[in-house]
Amino acid sequence: MREIVLDTETTGLDANATDRVVEIGCVELMNHIPSGQSYHVYINPERTMPRAAFEVHGLSDEFLKDKPKFRQIGQEFARFIDGARLVIHNASFDVGFLNAEFARLGIPAIRPELVVDTLQLARRKHPAGPNSLDALCGRYGIDNSKRSRHGALLDAELLAEVYIELIGGKQAALFLNDGSAGQSGRGSAGAGRRGTQQRPALLPDRSTEAERQAHAAFVAKLGDNAIWKLYED
Repeated sequence: MREIVLDTETTGLDANATDRVVEIGCVELMNHIPSGQSYHVYINPERTMPRAAFEVHGLSDEFLKDKPKFRQIGQEFARFIDGARLVIHNASFDVGFLNAEFARLGIPAIRPELVVDTLQLARRKHPAGPNSLDALCGRYGIDNSKRSRHGALLDAELLAEVYIELIGGKQAALFLNDGSAGQSGRGSAGAGRRGTQQRPALLPDRSTEAERQAHAAFVAKLGDNAIWKLYED
């Protein structure tokens, strides 16, 4: 199963007004394990950056002025996410902005059934909260010390680790990942296989004498080639 953990940064909060997407970061998961594939782009929003938005992500007009416009990367990005399940924290925000950008280019909107909102998952699993990305990183012991400001790719990498914890998939990943799959750079999902351990002593026989006699009589009827003969004392 292919999943894309996705985050965006924008010029503001209103996708239906003049606000635009300025950064997209994606991390690909295959069967809940980072594949090593990612997608990251900064985007010229073709408008000035409000001070409040700059304080959140630190992307200035000067930095973004020579970056591609969304119309230059829209088709490429749509192909990257095509058919994948999209894992997003507070998905209505990011999907609203991406669909507004797609609409300007005549690209079909993201289908709701392909979206997994990790904020909703977290609220169901931890109803007392808090359930921000930072709070969930703290809850699950995920290092977010580099997150001094919002950044789409870093946030997608952190969210990938949080998502695996939310769905209980980390334990399965320890056994599924044989080291051939690429890691996201933070590497929490693939810690390798754990060896099985043998019991130090056999468990005591709890069958009764009557049960043992009945079993012996049953095996005797099966003939000399019965597999049970291999386990007789």
